[in-house]
Amino acid sequence: MSSYDLAVIGAGSAGFSAAITAAEQGAHVALIGHGTIGGTCVNVGCVPSKTMIRATEALHQANTGRFAGIQASGQLADWGAIVGQKDELVASLRQSKYTDQLENYPSIDYRPGAAAFNGDGLLFDGAPLAAEKTVIACGSQASVPDIAGIKDTPFLTSTTAFALEQLPGSILLIGGGYIGCEVAQMLARAGVAVTIACRSRLLPEGEPEISDALRGYLRDEGLTVMDGLSYESIERTGTGVALRVETDGAAQVLQAERLLLSAGRRPNTQGLGLEQAGIKTRANGGIAIDERMRTSRANVYAAGDVTGRDQFVYMAAHGAKIAAQNALNGDSQVYDNNAMPAVVFTDPQVATVGLTEADAIAAGHDVVTSLLPLEFVPRALAARDTRGLIKLVADSGTKRLLGAHILAPEGADSIQTAALAIRQGMTYVELGEMIFPYLTTVEGLKLAAQTFEKDIAKLSCCAG
Repeated sequence: MSSYDLAVIGAGSAGFSAAITAAEQGAHVALIGHGTIGGTCVNVGCVPSKTMIRATEALHQANTGRFAGIQASGQLADWGAIVGQKDELVASLRQSKYTDQLENYPSIDYRPGAAAFNGDGLLFDGAPLAAEKTVIACGSQASVPDIAGIKDTPFLTSTTAFALEQLPGSILLIGGGYIGCEVAQMLARAGVAVTIACRSRLLPEGEPEISDALRGYLRDEGLTVMDGLSYESIERTGTGVALRVETDGAAQVLQAERLLLSAGRRPNTQGLGLEQAGIKTRANGGIAIDERMRTSRANVYAAGDVTGRDQFVYMAAHGAKIAAQNALNGDSQVYDNNAMPAVVFTDPQVATVGLTEADAIAAGHDVVTSLLPLEFVPRALAARDTRGLIKLVADSGTKRLLGAHILAPEGADSIQTAALAIRQGMTYVELGEMIFPYLTTVEGLKLAAQTFEKDIAKLSCCAG
């Protein structure tokens, strides 16, 4: 029986990150993959979703006249062709970024199959596997909300929605998180009548100003957005599905041809034998880890979506790299997500980094904020698209920047500047004094920083 320095459970982005990190340090690694190699991101998550979002965005832009003297129109001629193009890209990236990479690391043994703990050690397909250390990185899957009748009602998830060969006339989408918002807008732009139903509000963990504005923009595009609901029951009907809800004390029935669940994701911890192995989990089902990626069992680490936190592919890979380094080098590295940027690929995009206003107050800061509508950003005026806003959060005493939250058509390309500012401990005064290129979206950060102490409406272009 082969003996390994490190066993990695999961062959997605986190698993490959851990395995490659260990192999580069000369370790003999068992990379155990259960399911399609590459995991969620490349196969059913980031890559296919952003491809489909871009496709329908192009369609929408063709039919949105913002400039005088220009007439254009677009139509969805072949949904299957879009799906096929997406599938080709997924297959290509899965091959080049995962399968082919194994050839570059001969010390990694890729072993397709199932892993589990049996109390004494690690099993692979039921047989003992000898490994000094283990990293658990087996991802997550779509969560099914607890609604009466849901088990008897057929539903889609974001995974199966991206694989639809034909689009339904209408979809009822349950959930207002980042995946739900992205998928809902994409389907609506493809011609589907979409209703979003959520218990709280859109993007409930974000800034309320951004949530409210995004809800308005989605409604402007024809989506029905219903928030603050209480789900009562759901059932299959002769024409589709019917969801009974209560809102403001009144009962209502929401109907559509298809149901799409986007109510978060749950860690893939089933069947791992965690309890038997003494590996603790959190309330959300994720594996509990400390700042060095260590679980409650010695020599066992965890990273990525299976931990139930920071469920972004780049953070999964980052955490897995730290886990592998610590497993081999004496726990020297600490996981730090204080300047973690995140993007929701709606249109306008939502990009955030650092603390929200509520989080900053809860952390004990004396908080001051600035709020800049995009109508004060020259780039937005030139593009004739002023949808959005920029909100900055700072400590009033030190003036140190604590958080940045952007709702803008090109917001994703601006957030890293704010991440660097927060990482370096900059004040909003220092950010406002930096030189930014004119007629860019990122210049909005400078203007938002100046808004703490100045009236932007009284400044000339490039002044300040």
